Amino acid sequence: MSEFIVSLSDQTSDASSEAGLITQEARFWRDDGWTARVIKNEDDDGWAVEMIKDGESEPALVGPWTMGRDKKNPKPLDAPAFYTLVKTASEVLRRHEQQLHAQLHKKVTVDMPPATFNITLDIVPDEDEPYALLTACDADGNQLARVQVAPTFKLTRDSATAWINNDFRRPE
Repeated sequence: MSEFIVSLSDQTSDASSEAGLITQEARFWRDDGWTARVIKNEDDDGWAVEMIKDGESEPALVGPWTMGRDKKNPKPLDAPAFYTLVKTASEVLRRHEQQLHAQLHKKVTVDMPPATFNITLDIVPDEDEPYALLTACDADGNQLARVQVAPTFKLTRDSATAWINNDFRRPE
């Protein structure tokens, strides 16, 4: 098994020196802010690969890995495979962030001539006391009102219209 390590940083702290290393081994690669590790698949006799973004404790991606020619050991990691895994893991994280954003931020537009209102609900997932901010803006983006509501508040066109008709008083 060959190993190739290059230090890209002269800093002495463990975190920064670890982040500045490029490691290229048959079952372990670290580069470009990512670590790939080929591991024994717990579900069967095969192998899996996990991709961990630097600074994270959990893998962003775990997937099956190809067996080598001897049908016992995993195929060694190589540069094209590593960068394909980086791209796939990055896309998984991006989709997760988009999904989380969609869950925490809702928006509806209410037309009530002569005005148009853009109503947003932004949930703040605080561990101790989660809450949400309900905000009304006019068509030009000027904030008209903002109130704190329960994180379970359901923003719909009807609830937004009721809030507008109630002079932006905090919904019960």
